[in-house]
Amino acid sequence: MSGASHHASSLNAEQVGYKQSLGRRHVQMIAIGGAIGTGLFLGSASRLNSTGPALLFSYAFVGVIAYFLMRALGELVLHRATSGAFVSYMREFYGEKWAFVTGWMYWLNWALTGIAELSAVGLYVQHWWPNMPTWQTVLIALAVVLVINLLSARAFGEFEFWASVAKVGAIVIFLAVGLVVVLFQMDVGGHKAGFQNLWSNPGGFWPSSGDYNWYGPILVMSGVVFAYAAIEMVGVAAGEMENPEREVPKAVNAVIFRIAVFYCGSILLLVSMLPTKEFKPGISPFVSVFGRMGLDWMGNVIQAVLIIAAMSSLNSGLYSTGRVLRSLGMSKQAPAFTLKMSKSGVPWAGIVMTSVVFVFGSVLNALRPDAFEIALEAAAIGVLFTWGTIFACQLKLRSLVNKGVIPASPFQAPGYPWTSYLGLAFLVMVAVGMAVSGWQSSPYFWHKVNFIVIVIGIPLLSAILAIGWMIVKPKVAANTGGHLGPVWTDSGPARVDPAPKQPESV
Repeated sequence: MSGASHHASSLNAEQVGYKQSLGRRHVQMIAIGGAIGTGLFLGSASRLNSTGPALLFSYAFVGVIAYFLMRALGELVLHRATSGAFVSYMREFYGEKWAFVTGWMYWLNWALTGIAELSAVGLYVQHWWPNMPTWQTVLIALAVVLVINLLSARAFGEFEFWASVAKVGAIVIFLAVGLVVVLFQMDVGGHKAGFQNLWSNPGGFWPSSGDYNWYGPILVMSGVVFAYAAIEMVGVAAGEMENPEREVPKAVNAVIFRIAVFYCGSILLLVSMLPTKEFKPGISPFVSVFGRMGLDWMGNVIQAVLIIAAMSSLNSGLYSTGRVLRSLGMSKQAPAFTLKMSKSGVPWAGIVMTSVVFVFGSVLNALRPDAFEIALEAAAIGVLFTWGTIFACQLKLRSLVNKGVIPASPFQAPGYPWTSYLGLAFLVMVAVGMAVSGWQSSPYFWHKVNFIVIVIGIPLLSAILAIGWMIVKPKVAANTGGHLGPVWTDSGPARVDPAPKQPESV
């Protein structure tokens, strides 16, 4: 057998057991829904309050970076669709060590995000049932998404489809109502709506005096990145799509349109309806606007959609981590039980492992919310790292294609290499912005959460991952016959991997 075919069998081994059961409507809605979550429905309130109408610029600029990201991911997926996603691509292009780091960083990101979303569900439910203990809500919410994920990939796809329908429906209703209110310059709680509010807002379009800083809209981009987090879910889902060659390009190309309409359209209408200081952190800006218009029932609908959005994020977290842990398990970089798979093609052991962490994290969050806030913010590092790996892998893939080592992907990203370089530079800027805004956020050192996450968190995580790699390295080396480097050199295949053992179905 040739070296290249050996590599193909080795890299594709982790796909054994998965069912290609996600159809066109699932993929389209996973792509839409992944980009719409609590970051828009809730997180935009504090950003509007602190930034002013220039937040529109922040969302638009990060939206362009997100599009570059999705085009880079699309090129990778059509080179090789795999449920191991970024982990598998890092293994192929940068070697086992970087696959280990990428997989555990992605898992950490989703584990911490899931804990935050579970805690959020508890708070949202208290809007209707103020006396319901948060721990009960946490267990019920987790049980629901756990059952859905353990059934099949198609069950996950169905839940995401209907959750996305609810999220998109709420935004479309708001856009329709908001457009009428703004175009006809109707009264919203004593304020005259209209596009003139973009510049007649206190401080103007880009406020820089008083409480505002001229660099505010640039610093706030770090928060906007996390509002867009999870759009990369299409990469993980590609391994279980019926026809990734057809669906991925459509889903990727539609991302820029959806960001423009759903995010930028919503922010444009919100700032045209009320002065930005009227939006209060912790209260959905959509609830604020509908409340001012006397449509309290619509506020209740948005509250329900917030719960759905948080459940959708939890659902995606379990789906992603189960598959990424199995990819790590295949190469001896995660415990062996993560390989276990059900007859319906679900890597159930990894999903259950993440669920256990969700429960413990939620308990800790309830007991020590202050201490846990730093851990939750650390999820941000995971998002930045994952996006960085996508750009880095696309750069390596294209350089190998240009040298004739690998056939060209049928869906190449435009603007190589500058779009990926710009993406990587932007991610570094976001990390610096997080440190700066974190330092400014409080006079007390231990309350400077984002500063601590960047300046202390990154070196600490690096040390933990370095120790982890030292522990697993002998097993990984034994599994690969001592070949820990990338699969390709600049002249062709680099190594011949032993055929991995087929994972068991349980």
